[in-house]
Amino acid sequence: MKYRDFGKTGIKVSEIGFGTWAIGGNSHGMSYGPTDDKASTDAVMRAMDLGLNFFDTADVYGWGHAEELLGKCFRGRRDRIILAAKVGADFYQGTGFQTFTPEYIRFALEKSLARLQTDYLDVYQLHNPPLKLLGNEATYATLKELKKEGKIRAWGVSVFTAVEGITAINVGHPDCLQIAYNIFSFRPAEQLFPLAFEKGCAIIAREPLANGFLTGKYKSGKPFRFAAGDMRKSWPDDYIKARIEATAQLGFLERVGQSLPQAALRYSLSEASVSTVIVGIKTPEQADENIEAVQAGLKETELAKIREMQARGFKPEREIWKES
Repeated sequence: MKYRDFGKTGIKVSEIGFGTWAIGGNSHGMSYGPTDDKASTDAVMRAMDLGLNFFDTADVYGWGHAEELLGKCFRGRRDRIILAAKVGADFYQGTGFQTFTPEYIRFALEKSLARLQTDYLDVYQLHNPPLKLLGNEATYATLKELKKEGKIRAWGVSVFTAVEGITAINVGHPDCLQIAYNIFSFRPAEQLFPLAFEKGCAIIAREPLANGFLTGKYKSGKPFRFAAGDMRKSWPDDYIKARIEATAQLGFLERVGQSLPQAALRYSLSEASVSTVIVGIKTPEQADENIEAVQAGLKETELAKIREMQARGFKPEREIWKES
């Protein structure tokens, strides 16, 4: 395993991080299909054995289930891992609620600490708050207080867009930001990442496999159906088709010693501003493959080809030629 600085916090994190959304299961919807707790636990343990130390979770993943699994796995090993959690998706009221009041943040933190069987978090993040809150300095006050109290070592914000991330940095001055960054979602590298690097704000890159499509397992012309509780089940067919067709153009990345998922992880890690890339891991076998991605980087020719495809919106070259 290789490790990077987590911004200016003094924390060192593994280049590959463990995203726990999937292992929360699909009992409450908005996950990635069914899971097996034994396999999930084995995956966590295997990842730790391979040197992965950064685990990212949220209380809403399985409505506390992902945190409970991690808590059991980390008994006697808490000093070996960097534990990041998120707050704001208020599942205590049901699906779809968001709450970021000081009282709720403190309440949710205590609940998470109990499930995780720890008395502190290394990183605590606001979970996708709206832009209006990101532009209000008061939004971050409770997190700063919790850091002073020793309840958390660092704090940050999970965002959807570069504009949200830039606003958070300029107004709140967080220790870290979490944002989707992959071969398809590459825009954050243009303005957000340079600003974060300048300010010493760590970047947690999520969705490096583009919600599973960059695994290459989904093929054009082959019928498939997402399981109940899988968030992708409600996605428009045209969007899914476009992702599959774009992925099909990336076959040049597969070679001896590099699978497509490994290439996708290496792409996200090629950005120096990124501290860690969190990937969903359901099984020990996935832990092995994903963590092996740190052993090498993409070739310059591969990066150049990806950038060329990004510039033309992943349209086939024959279509670009017809348009011109």
